Order: sequence, then C-alpha cells, then structure tokens
Amino acid sequence: MDKAIVTCAITGVLTDPRNYPAPVTPQEMARESKAAFDAGASVIHVHFRRLEPGQGHLPSWQTEVALEVVAAIREACPGVIINQTTGINGADISGPVACLRAVRPEVAACNAGSLNYLKTRSDGGWAWPPMLFDNPVEKVGAFIAVMKETESMPEFECFDTGIVRTAASIARLAGYGRPPKYNFVMGVESGMPTDPELLPILLRLIVHPSRWSVTAIGRTEIWPLHRRAAELGGDLRTGLEDTIYLPDASRARSNGELISALVATARGAGRSIASPEEARIAMGLKHA
Repeated sequence: MDKAIVTCAITGVLTDPRNYPAPVTPQEMARESKAAFDAGASVIHVHFRRLEPGQGHLPSWQTEVALEVVAAIREACPGVIINQTTGINGADISGPVACLRAVRPEVAACNAGSLNYLKTRSDGGWAWPPMLFDNPVEKVGAFIAVMKETESMPEFECFDTGIVRTAASIARLAGYGRPPKYNFVMGVESGMPTDPELLPILLRLIVHPSRWSVTAIGRTEIWPLHRRAAELGGDLRTGLEDTIYLPDASRARSNGELISALVATARGAGRSIASPEEARIAMGLKHA
C-alpha cells in the first residue's frame, strides 16, 4: 500500500483565535507548520488571516499577507508542499485568484460544488444564519483555469456524494486533463457525516486512479474515520481548522499534537508516512 501523505490544516476560515489556539501571524503560522512538519506532515493547507489588531479571526486576500505567510512557512519547513485555500462566497474570486498568482502553491483547494452550509444548536435553532457556499460550474472552471496557469494541482473538495460523482466531469470539461485529487469533506452537518462506513461507497464513485483524502470535522468521532481512511489507502489530514480534539477527548494545544495523533493512527493501520519528497513524487509535483 502506498505511503500516506499527511496534510495539516493549520488554521481555517472559522477557527477563532480568541477561543482556540489557531495561528494568525506569519510567525505563528510558521511555528505551527514546523510543529506539524516535524510530526510528519508533508503538506500545509493554509488560510490567510487579517493582521490588524483584533481582526485575526477574519480572512485576508491581501497578496502581501499571503506571500509573507508562505515565505515564513517555507523557511521553517524546507521542502514542504503548500496547499492554498480558495474558498469564497459570491462571484468575485479576484482575491483568491490574486493570491494564487502571487504564491503559486503546489496544490490549491478547489471547491467542486455548492452546499447549504448549516449547523443546528441543541434547541433546534440555527447556530449561524443559513448560508449558501456557492460553487457553480462556471466559478469552479474559472478557478481551474488559474490553477493551470500557476501550475497548482487542484484538490477537489467534495462536501456531498453528488459532488463526488460530478467532480471528474467538471474537471474534464474545464480542461483539467488528469484524474482529480479528491478530498472528502465529512462532518459538516448539511453534508456527508463522519461515518467510516461511507468511505467504501465513496471509493466506488470516484475516477481511478486518483489520490483521495478525508477532511474530518468534529470531535472524537472523527478518529475512527481517520483510521478507516488509512486502512483503505487514503491520504490523511487534520489540524486546528478541522478539530481541536485528540483521540482521548482532550483538547489539542497545537497542530503538532494533532498530526502526531494522526500519524500514530496511520501507523496503527499499517501505513507508513510519506516524506515531503516522496509526497511530491506520488502527486506528480515538481521537486522543491
């Protein structure tokens, strides 16, 4: 079985640094990336945050911020693979496109379909106002065109089974000539659940040969899903964007702790962990 490529999602669009140990500044991003890298991560999935005082919980598409963050991560983690987010609501994609062209990441997240992004509270009300994460075909195609320009491999983010089934067609019709790299996003309440039994079904729906991974969002219920993904030959991902809970239900103090737990889970399932250079070869990326 192939070695598992491990990704760390060091911070996200929703993880509030006022409540969780999520990095914001370039120095914090580099520190957390180094901890994850040393624990076994070859890929760092990065969101950029606003650097003004009190604004670190908000996303930034300033190219100066993006360049500074990525430069700090690369300096701290020689040979690391950068996976840049592109997720944005609405038709105006100029912000993430500008960052793609500035950073030219090896991998770029490409949200492959739309989703009503919902979460309910225990009383049955909405945890936040119902929101459409809109990713129509034209928007996805525009992102893929820029990713071809920057030589960034799209990672097709699939929040539901219908998106899994159509990702390859969207990619092909947009001019992407390789089998998609799939990322099954599981745990969003209005999308796919964190159910390990769903994985064999999803693997019947994808185009082969393709690399695939799981983004598992939640608490301790995510760890059996990680184990099953490892057993089935998938690549692996965790980080403070996805969870703050370790398998023993304690709260993680850093991304490094989460990656250490994920690597232990993978090895318990009989998987070895790919080095950054091995990950580049397996994904068909250029050398560092």
